[in-house]
Amino acid sequence: MPADANGVVIVDKPAGATSAKVLARVKKLYQANKAGHAGTLDPFATGVLVCCLNQATRLARFFLHDRKKYRGTLHLGIDTDTQDLTGRVLAEKDTDGISAVDVQTVMAGFQGTIEQVPPAFSALKHKGTPLYRLARKGHLVQKPPRKVTVDRLEVLEVAIPQVHFEVTCSAGTYIRTLYADAGRRLGCGGHLQALQRLESSGFSLDEAASLDDLEQLAADGDLESRQIRMADALRGLPAVTVDHRMAGRISQGQRVMRADLIEKRDFAPETAFKVLDIKGRLLAVMSVPSGSQRLNYSCVFNR
Repeated sequence: MPADANGVVIVDKPAGATSAKVLARVKKLYQANKAGHAGTLDPFATGVLVCCLNQATRLARFFLHDRKKYRGTLHLGIDTDTQDLTGRVLAEKDTDGISAVDVQTVMAGFQGTIEQVPPAFSALKHKGTPLYRLARKGHLVQKPPRKVTVDRLEVLEVAIPQVHFEVTCSAGTYIRTLYADAGRRLGCGGHLQALQRLESSGFSLDEAASLDDLEQLAADGDLESRQIRMADALRGLPAVTVDHRMAGRISQGQRVMRADLIEKRDFAPETAFKVLDIKGRLLAVMSVPSGSQRLNYSCVFNR
């Protein structure tokens, strides 16, 4: 695989590995100069990890704010300091008397736009230091609550003390906090026992390759088959194709007006769109600012 390969690779992150270590392995396999991922998964979690290689690292910001879907297991009756199975047990309570109806009723209360207090054990920063580092030293910093949106929350099975669920939510939603809060409302506490990310930024688990899969593809010289082109990775953005002359202007970051585009698209103000050359390669991501006909550049890519 050439070192200038640009694209996105979807990995099924294994349990027990940090997102950073998985990304480092992907970077090495693809001989990439740069790599980044769009959304961290906790080490115990599994599932979709979006890995961006070389120029595609500049696309990560377009993925970070998209919706995500998870499947997981809540263990009722035990609170931990991290709100998941890796933490220190803080309290244990009886779950007798809690019914499936109780669980369904409480879970329904979390659907829609809610306020959520980020956990002390998180990658959010306080004065430049990640909260989890401060928490490990006994200094728990509580960030102010913020609004998140739970689009869909389905209880798949209730087998007390375990509750199996699926949830689709906005970026920035802490699933372990969501379910620790649910355990609190039920009066018995609870922590996240297992978590799998099924979808992220429009990519699904069906598209993900395991690290073992990638190792075998590397041995077979076929890693490119798992690499998604940058133009194809931006699934949520509308596209405009330009001719060779305009492609040259855009590649150099020159001034471009809406009228310069051969394809006349009626984009709403501030709508981002991808610009492709006649071969379908991604040239740039642009937008039309409110009250102006001049196109704004979000990023430009080398061909």
